[in-house]
Amino acid sequence: MHTLPTAQRHALLGRDVAYIPQEPISNLDPMFTIGKQLTEPMRAVLKMGRREARDYALQLLRRVGIADPERVMKLHPHEISGGMAQRVLIAGALAGRPKLLIADEPTTALDVTVQAEVLELLRELQAEEGMAMIIVTHNFGVVADICDHVTVMRKGLVVESGSVHEIFRSPADPYTRELIDASLDGSASRAELDAEHASSPLLEGARA
Repeated sequence: MHTLPTAQRHALLGRDVAYIPQEPISNLDPMFTIGKQLTEPMRAVLKMGRREARDYALQLLRRVGIADPERVMKLHPHEISGGMAQRVLIAGALAGRPKLLIADEPTTALDVTVQAEVLELLRELQAEEGMAMIIVTHNFGVVADICDHVTVMRKGLVVESGSVHEIFRSPADPYTRELIDASLDGSASRAELDAEHASSPLLEGARA
C-alpha cells in the first residue's frame, strides 16, 4: 500500500480531502466552544484572520441548517444535540471546499428523522459543490438512499463491487445479502426487496 509523505498528506487534508467522523459529540472537544473549534482550523489551514474565520464559520453553520449560528458558536458540545453536532462537523469539513468528502457512518447514533435530514443535507452539498463523496457504512438503507456505487468489504478484503442497483438486485456474496437483510425492517422476502428497490427513484437519482 502506497503512503503519501507527511508533508503531501497534510497539504491535502482540509482542502482537497475532508473527513466527517462518526459519533459527532465524541469528536468535539468538550473544553472549547463550537466557535473556537470551527475557527481555529480555518485560521491554521486556510490562513484566515480572526474576524474572517468567524464570519465564514457563521456562513457555513447557516448553510448546514443551523438557524441560530451566533448562539451555537458560543455553546460547548454538551449543550447541543447529536444532530446539531453532526451538522457542525459537516460545516467544518466543508470549510476548505474539498474535492472529496469522506463520511464515516454519518448517521450513527442519530434518530431516524435526523438521519434523513443529514443524508438530504449531504446530497444537497454534494450537488452544489460538485465534490466526490465516500460513505463508510454498514447500513444498506443509507447506501440505497445516497450512493451510486457500492463496494462491500469484509475483514479488509473486497467481496464484491458494483452499482447500487446491481448489488441490491442480485448480491453475489452471502455477506452482502446479510447486510441487506439486516437493513430490511419489515420486509418478508428477497422478492419484496427486489421489487422495492427496482421501483425506488432513489436508485435512479441518488448521488454519491
